[in-house]
Amino acid sequence: MKASLVWSLAIALGSVQLCAASAKLFSRRWEDVAEKHSWVDVPRGWEYVSPAPADYEFDMRVGLKQDKVDDLTATLMETSDPTHAKYGKHLTVVEAEALAAPHPDSVEAVDAWLEDHGVPPANVVRSTGGGGWVVVRVSVAQAERLLGTKYNVYHHTASSERVVRALSYSLPRELHPHVDVVTPTTYFGTPHSMRRTSFLQPDRVLQPTTKDGGARADCASVITPACLRELYNTASYVPRATNVNKLGVAGFLGEWANRNDLQKFFAQFRPDAVNSSFSTVLVNGGLDNQNVPGVEANLDIQYTTAMSFPTPNIYYSTGGSPPFIPDSQTPKNTNEPYLEWLSFVLSRNKSEIPQTITISYGDDEQTVPKEYAVKVCNLFAQLGAVGTTVFVASGDSGVGGGDCLTNDGTKKKLFQPAFPASCPFVTVVGGTHKIPETAVDFSGGGFSRYFGTPAYQNVTVAKYVKGLGTTYAKLYNPAGRAYPDLAAQAYAYQVIVGGALQYVAGTSASSPTVAGVFALLNDFRLASGKPSLGFINPLIYSTASKGFNAVVSGSNPGCGTAGFPAKAGWNPVTGLGTPDFEKLQKLI
Repeated sequence: MKASLVWSLAIALGSVQLCAASAKLFSRRWEDVAEKHSWVDVPRGWEYVSPAPADYEFDMRVGLKQDKVDDLTATLMETSDPTHAKYGKHLTVVEAEALAAPHPDSVEAVDAWLEDHGVPPANVVRSTGGGGWVVVRVSVAQAERLLGTKYNVYHHTASSERVVRALSYSLPRELHPHVDVVTPTTYFGTPHSMRRTSFLQPDRVLQPTTKDGGARADCASVITPACLRELYNTASYVPRATNVNKLGVAGFLGEWANRNDLQKFFAQFRPDAVNSSFSTVLVNGGLDNQNVPGVEANLDIQYTTAMSFPTPNIYYSTGGSPPFIPDSQTPKNTNEPYLEWLSFVLSRNKSEIPQTITISYGDDEQTVPKEYAVKVCNLFAQLGAVGTTVFVASGDSGVGGGDCLTNDGTKKKLFQPAFPASCPFVTVVGGTHKIPETAVDFSGGGFSRYFGTPAYQNVTVAKYVKGLGTTYAKLYNPAGRAYPDLAAQAYAYQVIVGGALQYVAGTSASSPTVAGVFALLNDFRLASGKPSLGFINPLIYSTASKGFNAVVSGSNPGCGTAGFPAKAGWNPVTGLGTPDFEKLQKLI
């Protein structure tokens, strides 16, 4: 054999061996795995049912790390700071999405990992609007191999909902710097299992009200749009920017706002709004069943429209996949409420995104995996960066509902902050009642264990914490994001549900009310040729802090304690206080 031929064969053989070695090395690249998140026990309220069928299919979302998220939040703070040169210079949707996008290396790493596991490119979709998500159609068996976990069916006793979830999951160590979170895995929240922030008051005897609902004094015993409009000084303002200004209500509880009930509500409490309505946008399989009016949905939309009329209102009906059915092989989503709605809104044109949005639900922060909470909170920052003010109800459990025990295996009694109220990029609304206003005892409030105290709160929160001294020192995190930021009436709201007048209470009444006030402030700015307010927290804690009525009495008991006391200045029951529209007009 000629030497050249021998040499050629040697090269060819070496190349084959090298390729085989490379392939083996490439495969081993993903074998070094580490746990991403796990629960010690099945989350409270859920119970194990059975192993999930191996061939059950669902959409798995891989949340890639956002390469410039620090730049996004820094920009948000600059454009939200009334003393900064960039104040009010909100980003376009495209600009915000660029800052929320993942690094190309992260995209490449996740693609290689999926390819190594035999996931065909046709099963991979890249979502828009929500800061870098890869959506992968997989079976339970495939997901278990990808994530080194075991999926089971779990039952939520309160809502009777069944979901497919895992108690832990892992990723190759190489992917940890590239991936924030994978869902559905260890986050058990669903549109039907989240805690409502409103409740009926069937024991109250309905008080007679005048045709227009009475005046400010009525707020001492019964809440109507007229008393709120007078109490918060919006009654004389006539909106002028209704061609561009919008107010949004995020609905997640399997409820629908009823148009007939709204007309009856207007006829009794806001006659000049009769025949006006709201639009409904369906998100992620959401429905609009006008035969089944929802208390929460009706409360939200009746008071946002009544407070902001004639500003256009949008009700977002966000669905989730139906409860797990053993023989169902075709669910298209994963039951998780935050991600679908935020991704949807952030993928819209800027002209379609409301300048003001209110959200009336939440859950204990400790039930949400931290990585998931951070990812969702960053999406709220992205929404604020494009000029939207997001209000969130603070919750109806004071400093914590139930036994307040931690779910980390230690079962330690601690105050339980709520999420998304604990996110520093939303504006949280607590509750008051009576005249003069005092803190209502169920008003949610406290300090996050996931998020640190944001700069805009440093001075006011430090002052309150110093005043507490050693009180509750071991029950809360004094270095955490503190909430609520503001407050409004939360008791004895008159709402039409199924054609009948009912009393409803909760901070999910307070949040739509404050959202209505700020929707009018946005109208005032837009009509004056100025940009929308956007993320308002840096503003309200500084140059606009005098635009609120301080609430100095009451507390929010819970966890076997009297809770935090309301005091002058900021407090973790009613925040900075309740809004005064006319004062705020002059300050913004």
